[in-house]
Amino acid sequence: MKNEKSIEVLNNLIEINNDRIEGYETALKETNESDLTSLFTRYISNSRKFKSELVAEVTRMGGEPEDGTRASGKIYRAWMEVKAAVTGKERKTVLNSCEYGEDVALETYKDVMEDHFTDLSGDQQKLVSTQYRQIKADHDAVRDLRDQAVVHA
Repeated sequence: MKNEKSIEVLNNLIEINNDRIEGYETALKETNESDLTSLFTRYISNSRKFKSELVAEVTRMGGEPEDGTRASGKIYRAWMEVKAAVTGKERKTVLNSCEYGEDVALETYKDVMEDHFTDLSGDQQKLVSTQYRQIKADHDAVRDLRDQAVVHA
């Protein structure tokens, strides 16, 4: 039973990392700014690494790793593309969209840390804690960039 709950919790984190990968791939299409391109590429790489680590744990426990994304993530990415088309791919608009996605990722990890941590083994707790710290740092960096961005009228 514990394995089933652990697999469910880890699959939830795999799913949010899938959303994050697709979200930043969408964001890459919405900007031509080299600093953002570099940042988004790094965040895609981070989430691919996190996903790989989580998939390995689920597989080790005999579970089937999640390979999809959330329906809400798909809707959000479509909205982000429409919004960027309307606003002309403004830096602040792209960063606003990314910050929203980071909020969702951060909340998902916080939920695991606060409500489901005991469902995980000690090694899994360490893994999730390490990933959470990086997700938090990424979130804060996007938020700070967004706050520094100026929308041109």
